[in-house]
Amino acid sequence: MAVELEFERKPRPLLALIDSLIMIKRSSTHIIRNTDQLLGTFFQPIMFLVLFAAVFSGAVAAALPKGVSYLNFLMAGIIVQTVAFGSSTTAIAICNDLQKGIVDRFRSLPMSNLAVLNGHVVSDLFRNGISTIVMLLAGLVIGFRSGASFVDWLAIAGLLIIFTLAMSWLAAIAGVVSKSVEGVQWLSFVFIFPLTFASSAFVPTKGMTPVLKAFAENQPITQVVEAVRALMLGTPIGNYGWLSVAWSLGILIVSIPLASWLFRRKTTR
Repeated sequence: MAVELEFERKPRPLLALIDSLIMIKRSSTHIIRNTDQLLGTFFQPIMFLVLFAAVFSGAVAAALPKGVSYLNFLMAGIIVQTVAFGSSTTAIAICNDLQKGIVDRFRSLPMSNLAVLNGHVVSDLFRNGISTIVMLLAGLVIGFRSGASFVDWLAIAGLLIIFTLAMSWLAAIAGVVSKSVEGVQWLSFVFIFPLTFASSAFVPTKGMTPVLKAFAENQPITQVVEAVRALMLGTPIGNYGWLSVAWSLGILIVSIPLASWLFRRKTTR
């Protein structure tokens, strides 16, 4: 009884934070114990990096700025692509929890209703951080070199963190509204695939058709890729820095309340 009274005296925001931390630990533990997730976290980024560098380097090299190798050009695009596609893991995890009845069990406990979403989103941040580090190490082995300073790397980390959170919360919406894991995978592919490949992630936009170029240069993936690329290569970042932050914050402002409302509406019926 004394423990329950002490629990009830704690402020509601503090209780919500504690619940979220528990869910973050739960979701992060799944990454370590799930062999499929570990393989995807470590080997898939390396596979994309090596294949793209080997297949497209000769064809794209002539279109690159003088003195920039395709591997150095590619690194930012591969990292952002991995973050974008990696967000689908959040959607799948949320959909699994809803379909398997785990959330119904959590509802019987005195816990925050949104802690489940927070747990999956933050663990996705950890997973993408690991993938990024793996890719950078693999890139250094095969010849990637960066002119970024320590401050530039901090800026790169900040841009990737806010973009990862934005994509994960956007994916959370897909996880809540989808009725099956297959639906999540289809919805994520249809949304993310055009954004990543119709961007400057793998090739410069100057060689694209006018319509495709206009789309590629005015969508969030390109803004983030160009900002990270400029910081990595030590070139002027221009407007890409604030535009990438603006896109990420805009997505967060829309997706967090929408995902929370949809999740609350679906779990309180």
